[in-house]
Amino acid sequence: MLWPLPQVLAHRCGGALAPENTLAGLEVAVKHGCRGVEFDVMLSADGFPLLIHDETLERTTSGHGEVSRHTLAQLRKLDAGSWFDAPFAAERLPTLDEALARCAALGLAVNLEIKPAAGFEHQTGRVVADHLLRGRANGVPGLVISSFEDASLAAAMEILPGAIYGLLVEDLPEDWASRAAGLGVHAIHVCADALDAAQARTVRDSGYHLAVYTENDAERAKALLRMGVETVITDFPDRVRASDMFPA
Repeated sequence: MLWPLPQVLAHRCGGALAPENTLAGLEVAVKHGCRGVEFDVMLSADGFPLLIHDETLERTTSGHGEVSRHTLAQLRKLDAGSWFDAPFAAERLPTLDEALARCAALGLAVNLEIKPAAGFEHQTGRVVADHLLRGRANGVPGLVISSFEDASLAAAMEILPGAIYGLLVEDLPEDWASRAAGLGVHAIHVCADALDAAQARTVRDSGYHLAVYTENDAERAKALLRMGVETVITDFPDRVRASDMFPA
């Protein structure tokens, strides 16, 4: 199976250069030459998938409390940009469908991380997969679905078995191979700081694709690519530039 993601992805839409998980971040990613982005998807109280990382609203919006206790209508009223910088005050939490449509229009590949609130692992996986099944990602040049949650991946695979899936881990646990095989994923996504050359070789030799997060040093990113990593997710697409990343 061909790997559909480019070598460099902007983390949470625009990395540290825009309010995270917003449509503005997608524009910033393109401005800095990215051909792909990573973003997080969670459910509202009424079951709509939208982009946000935290289970609570305080850090990246004007709201308070748990995302899963607010309806989509309530969440859409929140300011998701002012915390970053005043010019982004008009930013709102985008729905998954809006984000995918914008990525398609901008020619951005997507690493979609299923980021369920606690207790919603299965439901979030199914809802995300259902939206994708209904063609919401049409026109997106590449798509990988990843998650730390085995239950979310398994639920998504029930609905959308033909997609490409990645198992997210912080470091490479001893049981990574059995977990990956049991789930039927195609890739391992691991913290860049926790990966060494021997581990990278083991993952690739085992037949899995390999991505890392979140590497913000250009030279380290190049070294990771030489180790066999196929995609580097970064907060600083202006530093870790796709045009500079091709291994020597």
